[in-house]
Amino acid sequence: MKFIKTILNKVLVLMFLFVAFSCSTDDGAVSCVPTTTVSRSINLNLPLYVNLNNPGGWIYLEGVNTGTRGLIVVNTGVGYKAYDRNAPHICPTQKSTIYVIDDIKMYCEEDGAEWILTTGQPTKVSNRAPRTYQAIRNGDQLFITN
Repeated sequence: MKFIKTILNKVLVLMFLFVAFSCSTDDGAVSCVPTTTVSRSINLNLPLYVNLNNPGGWIYLEGVNTGTRGLIVVNTGVGYKAYDRNAPHICPTQKSTIYVIDDIKMYCEEDGAEWILTTGQPTKVSNRAPRTYQAIRNGDQLFITN
């Protein structure tokens, strides 16, 4: 019985250590990519945001509380995602802003990095997904926050 308790204690300690070290506040971006407050809501019925009513539709969102370079907001077909337009894998430069190309991928002019628009998965050069913010629909409103 004492042997079983010893084994169980060791297993519990190992599980605790695994959980403790697997938790991280790192959002995947390199440390020189600035963090800013993101807090916007948009009315999806407005003509400016009509593209977001269809799966695969996307917009650039700029202005107050949209990060340092704005956001890319996309309808994934099962919800919404909002990506920071700073390339997550390199320090910001004039050419490191992310753009949408061919309505299916995001692209960084600085080094040719690419990501899948609807998932954020890197496909070329970068091994990091763009910083992603919560995008939650409630009725006709889409709330984007960090």
